[in-house]
Amino acid sequence: MQKVVILLIILLNILIANENEINLTPEEKNYLKNKNITMCVDPDWEPFEKINEDGEHEGIAADIISLIATKLGVKIKLIPTKNWDESIKYSKEKKCDILSFLNETPQRKEWLIFTQAIFEDPNVIIGRIENDEIKDFSTLKGNTIAIPKNTAMLEFFSKDFPNLKIIPVETENEAFKLVEQKKVDFTIRSLIIAAYTIKKDTFFNLKIVSQPIKYKNILRIGVLKEEILLHNILNKAIKTISKKEQDKILSEHISIKIPSESQYLSYLIYIIIFIILVATIIILWNYQLRKRITEEIAKNSLQQELMFKQNKQAELGNLIGNISHQWRDSLTKIGYINLNLRARILQNKEISKEFLDKSTLEIEKSLDFMSETMQNFLDYYKPSSNILQFEVYDSMKSALSIIDTKIKYSNLEIIFSGDFNVKIEGIRNEWMQVWINLIINTINISKKREIKNPQILINIKEEEIEFKDNCGKIEELILKEIKEEKYRGIGIKMAKEIAIKNGKKMIVSNSDEGAIFKFIKNQF
Repeated sequence: MQKVVILLIILLNILIANENEINLTPEEKNYLKNKNITMCVDPDWEPFEKINEDGEHEGIAADIISLIATKLGVKIKLIPTKNWDESIKYSKEKKCDILSFLNETPQRKEWLIFTQAIFEDPNVIIGRIENDEIKDFSTLKGNTIAIPKNTAMLEFFSKDFPNLKIIPVETENEAFKLVEQKKVDFTIRSLIIAAYTIKKDTFFNLKIVSQPIKYKNILRIGVLKEEILLHNILNKAIKTISKKEQDKILSEHISIKIPSESQYLSYLIYIIIFIILVATIIILWNYQLRKRITEEIAKNSLQQELMFKQNKQAELGNLIGNISHQWRDSLTKIGYINLNLRARILQNKEISKEFLDKSTLEIEKSLDFMSETMQNFLDYYKPSSNILQFEVYDSMKSALSIIDTKIKYSNLEIIFSGDFNVKIEGIRNEWMQVWINLIINTINISKKREIKNPQILINIKEEEIEFKDNCGKIEELILKEIKEEKYRGIGIKMAKEIAIKNGKKMIVSNSDEGAIFKFIKNQF
């Protein structure tokens, strides 16, 4: 029995070692020994890649290429270029053997062969904050979309959407600025880059209006057609890159990390597999299957986290706009009181104690309101993982104060009922995000449907929390998609995920007058 156990352990070690070993043929080894590999990159595509002031290749792609070079024991020479157009030109002229990080397209396949995927990331359509969600771009007429030249998305959109006016631009930043300045309607960008750019360049008047599933970035290394041996060698090296190595590279360049729960799940799976291997050699075949499943779960988890973070970033500009309106009202009131007092002093008019008390009290109230609004906003936006008990009503009032101006301008009436002392357990600012999403959704739909007196009834009870509006029913198709987990709207999807995470279940339905959102205790 001991010999069997030892044999199984040896087999497991061989299996794991083989995953990381690059088995090159003598011909491939000789090729690497005599070949100087040259590479062109996109010099301005942060955080994926760029060429810095010292002429060095940086970013996610740079780290992946460096890892591949290390595994192969070779050096890859960077050929500097001014922009992506010049990199494409150099590649066609055979001045560089590989292009580091790009999508496979029919046009590019004319002179390149592509490795297997080294990175995947969804593309999103970016519009202005006032734009509604767009489900089908083929239904639009005459809208403009800015897309950088010589990109896969320009090639795909030009072919698939003749109804859109495509505006080719030099860089992705130029496309973002055109949307911000209302010179074009939309642009398309990688989700990771969109989140990075909105945060870095403070484009908070922009938001995600669509996530076209078909147009996903599946990034590969492009190799000259003549370099078949190099293509095969790179594929062998790519196969040895582990999920842990990918996650480490990604975490160094963006703030979004894979949840620790998935890491613990990964460790647990490896332990279980080891125990099963000791019991029977047949289960060895399940190892690869379980590993693939784990990788897909981790990938989906990362993309979902990216969507949530992006949603909150995109909403930030809107919230700041609301707060600035609220502060402006308070400052106007303080300025008026100050002007009134100065006028009385300059005119040598008597200022009574009663008038002075009333004026200073008004100033104090305005300052308190400004302070409370800013504190509520900071509490909402700062990252937190603290799970604690908090009053539902209190968290809702804090959320409402952040969007107070938006509520007033929309003429929305919010009526509370039930038990105002009910507490729930969870991360308070996550739930505030849910309340804000639901209220803003109601405001948007009331404008769209021209509801004169929109209203939300919020009933708080120990066993459930209910939001009920009078802005008309949710369309049956959308309601069906929500129930079947097929709806792609980020706000509702995020609300459901936060509810599940905190032991609640969100139920969406219709009344005679409008939509109903209920949060009830989940029955496990």
